[in-house]
Amino acid sequence: MLIAQDLSYTHPNRDLLFENINFKVNDHEKIALVGNNGIGKSTFLKIAAGQLRPSNGQIHLAAEPYYVPQIFGQFSQLTIASALRIEDKLNALKEILDGNTSEENFNLLGDDWTIEDRCREALSQWRMTGLDLSQKMTALSGGQKMKVLLAGISIHRPELVLLDEPSNHLDTSGRQLLYDFIHSTKSTLIVVSHDRTLLNLLGTVCELGRQGIKVYGGSYDFYKEQKQIESNALSQDIHSNEKALRKAKEKERETAVRQQKLDSRGKGKQEKAGVSRIMMNTLRNNAENSTSKLKNVHAGKISGISQKLHELRASVPDADKMKFGFHDTALHKGKNLFIATDINVVYHTKPVWKDNLTLQITSGERIALNGANGSGKTTLIKLILGHLEAQTGTIYRADKKAVYIDQDYSLLDDTLKVYEQAQQFNTSALQEHEVKIRLNRFLFAQEGWDKPCSALSGGERMRLLLCCLTIGNQSPDMIVLDEPTNNLDIQNIDILTAAINEYQGTLVVVSHDAYFLEEININRTLKL
Repeated sequence: MLIAQDLSYTHPNRDLLFENINFKVNDHEKIALVGNNGIGKSTFLKIAAGQLRPSNGQIHLAAEPYYVPQIFGQFSQLTIASALRIEDKLNALKEILDGNTSEENFNLLGDDWTIEDRCREALSQWRMTGLDLSQKMTALSGGQKMKVLLAGISIHRPELVLLDEPSNHLDTSGRQLLYDFIHSTKSTLIVVSHDRTLLNLLGTVCELGRQGIKVYGGSYDFYKEQKQIESNALSQDIHSNEKALRKAKEKERETAVRQQKLDSRGKGKQEKAGVSRIMMNTLRNNAENSTSKLKNVHAGKISGISQKLHELRASVPDADKMKFGFHDTALHKGKNLFIATDINVVYHTKPVWKDNLTLQITSGERIALNGANGSGKTTLIKLILGHLEAQTGTIYRADKKAVYIDQDYSLLDDTLKVYEQAQQFNTSALQEHEVKIRLNRFLFAQEGWDKPCSALSGGERMRLLLCCLTIGNQSPDMIVLDEPTNNLDIQNIDILTAAINEYQGTLVVVSHDAYFLEEININRTLKL
C-alpha cells in the first residue's frame, strides 16, 4: 500500500529533520506512528499525502490517501461541502436536476448519484445531523470540524487513511465513535496520536527517529513494555561501564604507583652495584619508555570507556533525566476543602445543571470531572476555585493554595523569558544558581534560559510550569488540571504523569484521556 525508500526531509533553513527512512505498509495494516516531539511525524504524513516534497528519496502509493491533518485552520473559510471535497459533485447534481444536462456536469458527477445521501449518512454516523453543507466550517467547534473531516472517510471510501491527532478536540462520546471506526474499518491506516487508548487499537507501532523507523509488532502497551526492557538494558549498560571506568582508573593508579616503586628500587640497586652512568641512563630511558607505554595503554582504555559512557548517557530519554522534587502540601489528608449543597448557576435564565449539585472534596483526593461538552465542568471548576459564586445553595471553601492549569498552561506570562518566569515563583528566596539548577532538572539548559515563554512548545510550557511549582516554598494544596494532555506528545504526557504521581496534594482533573486518568490513579469520578 505504501513504500518509502531512502526518504529524508530538510527544513528550508537546512536543518535536517530525518533521513534514511525505509518503510513499508501492507494492505489493511493499522500503523501507529510514534516518536519524540519535533521528530517529523506530521511532516512524514504530509509527504505521504503529497502536500510536501521530500528532500531525498521517494514514496510509492498503491492508492490515493485520505488525509486528516492535525491543524485545520486552513478549512475555516471553506464550506462543509468544499472541506469534504464534494462541492463540485453536489453543484453538478443540482445543475442536472435543474435541467442543465451538460456533458461537463455529467463528467463532474460521474455515476455518483447518491453523493448527497451518502454525505448526510456519513455525517449522521458521527452524530452531525442537520448541517447545511453550504455553511462555513468556521462556524463549527474544533470537535465538530474534526467529525466533518472524519465523515469524509465514509464518503470517499479510501483504501489508505492518514490521521494526524484525530482525537484532538473530541469529547468522550466523539472519541468512542473514533475508536469504533478504527476497530471496524478495513482501510489501511497510518495514525499519529498521543491518545494511548486509540494507539492500543492499532496492530503495529512504528517509532520514527532521525535515522530511520523502528518497527515494534503489537499494540502500544506492547511497545511500552519493549521500551522499558530497552531502558532497563541501557541503565544496566551505563552502570556496567561506570563500574568498568572506576576499575580502569584504579588500575591506572595502582600500576603507576607500582612502577614508581620498582623504578626507585632499581635505581638504588644500580647505584650500590656501581653501574656506570651511561648504563644507568640507558636503563632509566628504557624504564621511562616502558612506563610511558603502560600509561598510554591505560589512557586509551579509559578514553574508550569514557566515550562509550558519554554515548550511552546521551541516549537516555529526557523523561528519565528529570527530577521533580515537589514539597509537601501543608494540609493533612481528609480535611474538607470544598463542600457544596444544592448549588446551581444560571446563565441567560437557564440553570447549568438540571438537578442541583451536592458534593464534597477532601484533601488528598484524586477526582476526575466527567461529562459531555456543555455539561458544566468549567463552571464547577470556577466554583471550586472561588472564581464564581452559585446563585442557589451554599458553598464552603477552606483556606487553601490552589493552582489552575489549563491546556495552554496560560498561568505562564508570555511577556517574560524562561528564567524571569521561574523567578516569579521564587517565594522562598532561592539563590540565582539554585533556580537555574531547578530549571536544569526540568530540561531547560543554559541556552534556553533567555527563551521567551511565548516561543515555548506545549511540552516546554508544561515543564516550565511544573518547574515553577517546585520553586515556591510550598506545593499547592490543590491542583486543577483542565485537559492538560491536549497539546502534549506522548513523551511529555509521560513527564506530566510522573510529576502528578509524585505530587501528594489534592487533584481535580478534567480530561477525555481515559489512559491518562488511569495512570494518575484517579480514585473518584464526578459525572455531570
